[in-house]
Amino acid sequence: MPGVVVNIIVAALVCWILFITIDIIFRLPEKGGVSGATAIGTSIAADKGALNGGYMMGNIVCSPDASAGTLLAACGVFVAGIPGGLIATALVFVGNRICHDPGYAGTTGAFCATFLIAGFSLIGIPADAFIAGMVIAILTIQGLSHPYASHLLTRIWRVRA
Repeated sequence: MPGVVVNIIVAALVCWILFITIDIIFRLPEKGGVSGATAIGTSIAADKGALNGGYMMGNIVCSPDASAGTLLAACGVFVAGIPGGLIATALVFVGNRICHDPGYAGTTGAFCATFLIAGFSLIGIPADAFIAGMVIAILTIQGLSHPYASHLLTRIWRVRA
């Protein structure tokens, strides 16, 4: 049982770093990329949060971004290995186009996650740990405290800029 918990914690850290890094590379904290993201960002800012972090959180909710792509890739790799992850990547790409998302953060996140998860499975951390880990990573960004999470994301964004 302790091995399972350690695997999930490692997977959560890897997923958190992966999806935050990709979202920042694609400049999602800079502005709302899809409709709804701006509304969520301004709502979080009005609740004593940070606007740029709120934009990123809005993008997470309103579009298949890197966090959703990572989660779907974990599910795809769990079900069918690397081909399943690549199918998930294709589905995220289609979802981005349906959402009129101008970027490719979700597709890139799913693609990178597919190979990261496959690689970690070779050293004993299975894909199902990444499914749980991604849910935990999303929860820490979206579910615990919108104002605090938005400030953290904004600080990370400022380090990049």
